[in-house]
Amino acid sequence: MKRSRFLCSLAVLCAVPFLGACKKSESGAGGGKKLTIAFLPKSKGNQYFVTCERGARAAANELGAELLFDGPTNSDPAKQNEIVENWISLGVDVIAAACENKEGLSTALRKAQAAGIKVVTYDADAQPDARTFFVNQATEKGIGDALLDNAAKLVGDEGEFAIITANLTAANQNAWIAAIKARQAEKYPKMKLVDIKPCDDLKDKAQQETTNLLGAHPNLKAVISVCSPGVPGAAEAVKQAGKTGTVKVVGLGLPSENKAYVKEGVTQLVILWKVEDLGYLAIKAGAALADGSLKPGASEFNAGKLGTLKVEGDNILLGTPFAFTKENIDQFDF
Repeated sequence: MKRSRFLCSLAVLCAVPFLGACKKSESGAGGGKKLTIAFLPKSKGNQYFVTCERGARAAANELGAELLFDGPTNSDPAKQNEIVENWISLGVDVIAAACENKEGLSTALRKAQAAGIKVVTYDADAQPDARTFFVNQATEKGIGDALLDNAAKLVGDEGEFAIITANLTAANQNAWIAAIKARQAEKYPKMKLVDIKPCDDLKDKAQQETTNLLGAHPNLKAVISVCSPGVPGAAEAVKQAGKTGTVKVVGLGLPSENKAYVKEGVTQLVILWKVEDLGYLAIKAGAALADGSLKPGASEFNAGKLGTLKVEGDNILLGTPFAFTKENIDQFDF
């Protein structure tokens, strides 16, 4: 009996270091808990956010963090709330969110903060008290000015134009539209905004809405899209209507989705930032917030391969918009 008890005790003692080694292995090489970062797009089917995810995964791999990526299949604010609630239940460490509905998602993000989860936003902001930092792809004025200045140049600073947006409640796109309106009033009095149409972040709906606009406004000179699926959608409508070159198409979009239209001369200009870098920066900022190396009041942020970036207030600035044209679009593969 004594021999049996001795063997059992020996087995337990031998097992303890093994179990400790297993636990250490599960928690990471340094023995600390592996960081879990949840990355929320407006729509996970939108190629823009697929490209953001690619950058986010690159950052997570660098950090040795686990990345959870989930979002609505289309721009559904209620689904975003549901996903955040699930992440709160799972107890993730960080949430990086692009907000479809600023007011609606802010409630869920505040709840996440109350649960001890660090929150940053990217692409489209929440209310300031619902996150610590906004990873800002470019200033609202910078985007609005770039879109309208290029459209105005194409139409000779006069004529009717329309706007395609993803959703009438999209806070970031509404801010860009406000900047476009302000720029038009300030600098282009002979241009007139005739309508704003939502496409629900869908190319086919953008095409249909643009077709409707062409029918309703026969003197339309330009279509400006402030969402990425809207640019190829508008271009296809203009092409099908036989108005290539007559109605100019400019907007925020991916080179890969617009290359054919740009080369054909249907779309004259695509403006964007380096989307993969935006996803990368959001994850780096979220992780730095979690480990305490990024704090409110910072004036700059070391963003790894992106270098040192400016922090203005609670906005981490990626940079200025970039114009993709027939001359340079082949140089980009996203």
